[in-house]
Amino acid sequence: MQELFREFLLKIGEDPNRDGLLQTPRRVEKAWEFLTSGYHQDPQQILNEAMFESSNSEMILVRDIDFYSVCEHHLLPIIGRVHVGYIPNGRVVGLSKIPRLIEVFARRLQIQEQLTEQIADALNETIKPRGVGVVIEARHMCMEMRGVQKLNSITSTSALRGSFIKHAATRREFFALVKQR
Repeated sequence: MQELFREFLLKIGEDPNRDGLLQTPRRVEKAWEFLTSGYHQDPQQILNEAMFESSNSEMILVRDIDFYSVCEHHLLPIIGRVHVGYIPNGRVVGLSKIPRLIEVFARRLQIQEQLTEQIADALNETIKPRGVGVVIEARHMCMEMRGVQKLNSITSTSALRGSFIKHAATRREFFALVKQR
């Protein structure tokens, strides 16, 4: 991988042998290993490590979970927040596992629409709740740094499963809780 980054530096007109760039290929390789570490993690294993029986049947919401990802189209950053809600069906998952689940999928080349679906599906398939809702609000550097260059534009996506789709009141409650600041 380091040789690829050396070649990249040459292609853009840089000298990979100049003082400031001598260690750049190694540093970039380590950065990309971190940014794509989600390919080597199993989301179901993360959730299953902290599953607990519970009689709770009301909505659980973890809001404002910051994340960073990389756009699969331009390899530029996506920066945003995730809001996750679910209604248990006899089991709950440890609260810290929800941000860890998000990191698994965010640490892969992504599009926001797919990231939203992956989080909802993993929760739905693993903990089997009555319903799941996921909302992501994010900035895309491929829109801000190039192309249309529209700073601070936010893209919002949602994925709903189970009672979040079937029951309008549940859906309203979820979106109202997400909007609270």
